Amino acid sequence: MADAKVIPFDEDRPRRRGAPRKVRAVPAPAEAVEPAGPVDGPVPVPVPAPAPPGDGWDRRIAGGLAFLRRRITGEYEVDDFGYDKELTDQVLMSLLRPVYDKYFRVEVKGIENIPKEGGALIVANHSGTLPLDGLMLQVAVHDQHPAERHLRLLAADLVFMLPVVNEIARKAGHTLACAEDAQRLLEAGELVGVMPEGFKGIGKPFGERYKLQRFGRGGFVSTALRAGTPIVPCSIVGAEEIYPMIGNAKTLARLLGLPYFPVTPTFPWLGPLGAVPLPTKWTIQFGEPIPTDGYAPEAAEDPMLMFNLTDQVREQIQHTLYKLLVQRRSVFF
Repeated sequence: MADAKVIPFDEDRPRRRGAPRKVRAVPAPAEAVEPAGPVDGPVPVPVPAPAPPGDGWDRRIAGGLAFLRRRITGEYEVDDFGYDKELTDQVLMSLLRPVYDKYFRVEVKGIENIPKEGGALIVANHSGTLPLDGLMLQVAVHDQHPAERHLRLLAADLVFMLPVVNEIARKAGHTLACAEDAQRLLEAGELVGVMPEGFKGIGKPFGERYKLQRFGRGGFVSTALRAGTPIVPCSIVGAEEIYPMIGNAKTLARLLGLPYFPVTPTFPWLGPLGAVPLPTKWTIQFGEPIPTDGYAPEAAEDPMLMFNLTDQVREQIQHTLYKLLVQRRSVFF
């Protein structure tokens, strides 16, 4: 694929047609003016000339046209996993940001616990019937981190079997949840996100909300140990209530090849309208990182060490969830 090109634009402002206008001279900055003698009264402060109206919109339109041109001509890049950084920043993040800011009103805590550079594994709880928590986590890391880092999520194989969803997920930086891909990304200095509860967490009934399910066999710990990258626990509050799952149509789920078929107070009774999530108030908190670079190379094969580290991460996430639940005033405010 051809390298991306930088397309220069004319920075000159467009000339207006019609009769010439009188232009008022703008005085030089105060520090550049040397008074000839003592001045009575206040010294006038120079006022900078205002930018012409529409200048910001001109740049946005030019940038949008340049983006469309690169899309049409194929002059953009994707990495080995199909990640399209430009499309993610310009389109996908722009679509998710209003949901993040205005609808769920996400509050982020502990963003300083994510490294400024280098690889790290972010481990979070999973909930909400649909995986909106992963998408909001991506926006939180990108928009709140001083370095505007990108989070590469590990997704289940079902995501890559669905048409359209498959392409969008890869463009957004998601990759298959396997140890080999995760280790490659971590060793390349990327932030990798994993939700070890999987379908057991996202599809659990409403009565079990905020109770963490099993974290599997600790494969994520083994991957972090091999790459020598820290593990950052992450707790998400608010996602559990967006689709209160009060039932599971298991027969229909088997027919459709899905891990579960949710029944909520609004879905499927209200049809497509019932698929609109409830506007809950979210809080995402990143805990203190757990270092892994002090272990010997063979530590990744030690089942007892993996069990202990997995349990440590799980307990830290669960404890933070309970603390955030006690602190919040309401599900919606």
